[in-house]
Parts: sequence; structure tokens; C-alpha cells
Amino acid sequence: MNDETMFDLPSEHERNIFGQFDAHLKLIEHELGVSVVPRNGRVKIIGEKQQIGRAKELLAMLLVLSERGNTITEQNVRYSLTLLKEKKEQEMVAIDREIILHTMSGRPIKPKTLGQKNYIDSITDNMITFGIGPAGTGKTYLAMAMAIRAFRTEEVSRIILTRPAIEAGEKLGFLPGDLQSKIDPYLRPLYDALYEIMGAEAFLKNSEKGLIEVAPLAYMRGRTLDNAFIILDEAQNTSPSQMKMFLTRIGFGSKVVVTGDRTQKDLPADQISGLDVACRVLGKIDEIGFCELTSKDVVRHPLVQKIVEAYEKYETRAGAKKIKASSTRPKAARRTGVS
Repeated sequence: MNDETMFDLPSEHERNIFGQFDAHLKLIEHELGVSVVPRNGRVKIIGEKQQIGRAKELLAMLLVLSERGNTITEQNVRYSLTLLKEKKEQEMVAIDREIILHTMSGRPIKPKTLGQKNYIDSITDNMITFGIGPAGTGKTYLAMAMAIRAFRTEEVSRIILTRPAIEAGEKLGFLPGDLQSKIDPYLRPLYDALYEIMGAEAFLKNSEKGLIEVAPLAYMRGRTLDNAFIILDEAQNTSPSQMKMFLTRIGFGSKVVVTGDRTQKDLPADQISGLDVACRVLGKIDEIGFCELTSKDVVRHPLVQKIVEAYEKYETRAGAKKIKASSTRPKAARRTGVS
């Protein structure tokens, strides 16, 4: 027999929490196996006693987020459900407290998952942080926000953003224009994030002064970078020598964030990634933090999370088959020298 209970949910927060056309409400009911009925500033929750308790905890979490001015998204609801299953329901409220800064439109930038919170903490605490994870986990965007905050508070005097100009299935020579025009498409995601966070006018003003620099990784050779916040994006596409070159450019008063996705390498099949080598070589050095983000930390459209998870399963199965095939392959007969 089902139980039922009432939960206070102010009507001004009801639409935000339940979502457009009650999409979030339907998701909550489906995942927790309960029915939720709005009743003039309260809701009636019907279902098994344990599931009712979980629904109340979930609604309490979402209410706190809504009261803080957040627009509740499907990602918020799904991640809150994940934390609820892992009995970490209070973590969602704690994560939301830290605002890095606001965009030009006034939108707050803050971590949305435990993985992102650990990533931000690592950037704060370490001289060098490696942020490794799949697409959509906010690696570059959050690093950019931290760089701009450090720049605004004068912790650093300049920002340097760089990427390896690796040809993702295409050749630079086919692109029109001079060298800079050919390289710009690789750097466009960095420009886009800068424009959104600090505005085009502020970016261009500081760029003209040399205080913000967006450049290909090759341009870093031979330089010493003091008192700067440096972000190396798409680091999975560096060679070991490029990664070593980059890391040895770091000077006094600088902070570095290296981001990469090991599953999306554009290097030749026989070339080792500088990111993979760095993770093995530098793992035990103090002041270097390593943050592994996962599909749980994807904050784009929920479909992106499903795509990442599907590829992870596929690649795991393919890797297992490859290992099995190599272990069952007959070994070549040993030469004894006897004819």
C-alpha cells in the first residue's frame, strides 16, 4: 500500500523546479517511482515510504538552488538524482555556493558537479593542474573563468591561451588566407569563451596591450612566461616534446591549466600523446594536480552525456576484444639454429 506526505513548495519556485511542461516533474516521478501532485504552495508525494523520503530530499535540494536564483535545468535534476543514489545529497547545495565570476550578461559561472568543484579547488591550490575528461565537462570554460578572475584581481598580469594546431582530419593548406587565418579556426573556441565571459570590447582592449594572448602552441617555444595564467587546451594533441617544451616555459608567479580528452586524439596512429606521457611522468610531483572528469560531469545537453557513455562502453569492449585477440594469437616458433 502506498503512503503519502506533504512538502512545502512555494508556488513562485514550482514552475522553475518542475520545468517547462512539467518535464522535470515527469523525470522525478519516473526515476523515483512516485506521484507528485501540486496543491497551492504544497505538493502531495505518493509512493513507497522510502521513495517518498528520497523525493522530499530531492525537492529540498532543488528548492535551495531555485531560491539562490538558479534556473533549474534537466542537468541539475539528473545530477541531483545521481547524488541522491550515491547518498551525497548535501553535496549539490555545497557545490552551488562557489561563484567564480559573472559573465557579461550577468550569468554566474560556478561548478555544477563534484568533479568540477574538485577541478576548481585544484586550480586554486596548485601551480599546475591537469584537467582530463570527455567533451562537455567544462574543462576549458572553467579554466578560462579562473584565469579571468585571477587577471581581474591582479593575481596575474596577463592571460595566455594556447592550443596545438593539429589537423583534425584536414590539412592546413586547404584553408584560405595567410598563416594566421589558417590557425584562427583552431583557436576559435577560446575566443568564443573570452567574448562571452569578459566581452569583446574588454578582450580586444587587453589583447592590443598584450595582456591577453591567444596563440598556437608553437609560438610558445623560446619564451619564459612569468606572472601569467596559462591555459593549454586540447593537450591530447601535443607530442611529448611539445608538452615538455610548454611545461618548461613556466616562470615565477604563474599558474597553468592543461586540459585534454584522451578519447579524442588527432595525432597520427603511431605517435604518443604528450598528455599521456605527462600524466605518467609528473604524477608524484607536489604542486601539480590531476583531475579526472567523467561522463557524470558532462554539463551540456543530456544527450551529450549519453553519447559519451555509449562511446566509453564501445571503446572498453573494443579494447577487451583486442587484448583477447592478441593473447590467443599463436606465437612464432622460436629459432634454435638447428637445421
